[in-house]
Formats: sequence, C-alpha cells, structure tokens
Amino acid sequence: MRTTSKSAATVVIALIYALIIPVALTLHTVKSPGTLVITADNPTPLGYTISLSLFIFPIISIGWWFFRHPTIHFQKRAFLWTVALLFPAGVILDLLFGNRFFVFLNHQAVSGIMVAAVGGALPIEEFVFYLSGFMVVLLIYIWGDEYWFERYNEPDYPGESQKIDRILRFHPISLIIALLLMTFAISYKIVWSGELGFPWYFIYLTVVALLPSMGFYHCVKRFINWRSFSFTFFIMVLVSLLWEVTLAMPYQWWGFQHNAMMGIYIDAWYGLPLEEIVVWFSVTFATVILYEVIKVWQASGRSVKNAFLGM
Repeated sequence: MRTTSKSAATVVIALIYALIIPVALTLHTVKSPGTLVITADNPTPLGYTISLSLFIFPIISIGWWFFRHPTIHFQKRAFLWTVALLFPAGVILDLLFGNRFFVFLNHQAVSGIMVAAVGGALPIEEFVFYLSGFMVVLLIYIWGDEYWFERYNEPDYPGESQKIDRILRFHPISLIIALLLMTFAISYKIVWSGELGFPWYFIYLTVVALLPSMGFYHCVKRFINWRSFSFTFFIMVLVSLLWEVTLAMPYQWWGFQHNAMMGIYIDAWYGLPLEEIVVWFSVTFATVILYEVIKVWQASGRSVKNAFLGM
C-alpha cells in the first residue's frame, strides 16, 4: 500500500523531532565547554579549499551515474534548470549579505582568490560552496528518488503531471508557519538574547525555505519522494556538523556575525548558531520543491504559462 504524501511528510517531521530532542537534551548537559588550543600559526593550510571535496566527490560520482542513465530524460533538464535558477540567486545573496552574516578570519585556510562584495571581498570558496552545495543536495535527492527509494516515487510522472491544471497555487499554511517562525526569532532576539541587532539570517532562511512552498507545495507535495528527502536532509546535516563543528569553527575558516543571528548558540559545538542546523533543512526543502516543480513542468510537455497558470 502506497503511503500518502501527507503521512510520509508527517513521518519525516517525526524523525527529525526524534533526533533533535535527545541531541538537545544531551548538549544541554555541557555547562563548561572546552576550547581548542592552536599551537601553530597556520594549523590548516588551504583547509577550507580542500574541504570542498566533501561536496565535489559526491557530485562527480552521482553526476556520472545520473547523466549516463539511459532512461532518465526530463529529470536531467529539470536538474539543469534548478541549478541555473538557484546558483545565481545564491551568488547575488552572498554578494549582498555575505559579510552581514559571516566572517572569515583564517585567511590561510583559503586560496586567496577574492570576489568583491558589499562590505568587503569574500573568498571564492564561498561561491564554490554555494554551487556545489545546491548540486550535491539535488543529486543525492535524485539518486534516492530514481534508485535507492525508487519504489516510493511517482511511477507515471508524465501522465500525472498532465492532469494538473496549474502548478502555481497559494499554500496558506506555509505563510502561517513562516510568520510564526519570524515572530519567534524577532521576539527572542529582542527580549531574551541580550544581543543587539536583528535576526536577519534566520529570517532569510525562513524565506528561502517557505517562499517556494507558498506557491508550489500544494501541487508538488504528492510528487516529492519523502524518503529520499529525509535521506538527503540527514546526510547534509551529518556532513555539515562534521564540517563546521570539528573543523570550520575551531580553526576559524568561517564564523558568524552575532548581531545578525537570533541569539541561540550551542556552546558544546563552539557556539554554533541554531541557524546552521536550520540552514540545511531550508536548503534541502527549497531545492527539492523547486526541482519537483520544474520536473512537473518538463514532464507535462506544456508551455511555461500553461503549466504554471493554466489555460
């Protein structure tokens, strides 16, 4: 019996909570977090640059399988469209807000190639990170959807896509969730955090995650392979924590502007902001929704106007 999209999405949320609650309780027991003692002037030469291989190697491996697959066609076009839309948006946002959200103190951990941005130049690794991040999220999801969890994807995608009168439909629950999350973040920052500033980073992540959902979730929720989504999300969180908690933050490859954070930090993980746990859910959710939207359009064989707005 096929699980409905609603119940599958509920299971994903339950799994996330089942992980978050014990982890939060355990981390809360750390009352006196330790610090790393660095004994060299350059402890991680080109560390950030080389660490991008955490994304690049999976991209090469899964990409080789994906683009050589003989029966996958409209999915490849949907992949290229999704990356073509997401990467420029990520670049523009990084150019405008990168220095508002982040700091890069260890200049020896990067190649030294800098890109001009508002507030000061950013290392080129940041832009490679964005491009490879979107690609690896998308490729892991596609691999799960088309192979590892193939049993749970839509077997007649073109046929079901053609039954949709229009893709663009307002989803009010997404708007309500977004407003509640932003209200909580602003209230916490002003009332409880004890820090100056405004939680711009959390608000940005909320908009990134839920803006596509507001317009497209109603249509694509039945097409999302929720098992593949949960697999992708947990893989990305695991890699992120390995990357940030054990390497990036202790060795100052990158850090965070506290005045742009909500004010909730995980002391046991070098003061990691809560936003860095949220970011991978936001990126995965938005990427998967956009990919499925474009896949529906490509599979339907209809024009852009007809597919998104109807006759």
